[in-house]
Amino acid sequence: MTIETRELQHDEFYLAEKLWEQYHGQKADPVHERIFGVFVDGNLVASARYVKHADGVEMDCVFVPEPEGGKGYARDAVEDLVKHCGSEPIFIHSTLDLIPFYTTVGFTPVPEYQLPLSIKERFSFCLGNMKGCNVSPMVRKTGVR
Repeated sequence: MTIETRELQHDEFYLAEKLWEQYHGQKADPVHERIFGVFVDGNLVASARYVKHADGVEMDCVFVPEPEGGKGYARDAVEDLVKHCGSEPIFIHSTLDLIPFYTTVGFTPVPEYQLPLSIKERFSFCLGNMKGCNVSPMVRKTGVR
């Protein structure tokens, strides 16, 4: 078994979109995004997406489909993204049950008001009650190991 963790090239973004069919049908934008993935025997089995907004950086689409879960592939994808993109704070919206995982890779919960406006607006449907939407804003500041 060959495992490779790396950034996807723009002409490979379709691989992430295929993976994301199981994850809310997300689409990739090569102009504003970078995607990091874990490949097992040449097949994409995990992803983490870096999105550059006008006022901040966000990570999302951290996804591993079954039956690949529990093998550390999400951690590998996140750590590779942070390694290549961690020169400024990275914000996420973590589901409440994944807060312990994100804490282990350097993220800490923050109040909603500390989110950059463009990132905060993505969850405006929560009407200021992110916990009620089962999410918590988190940030990974620069210099965190």
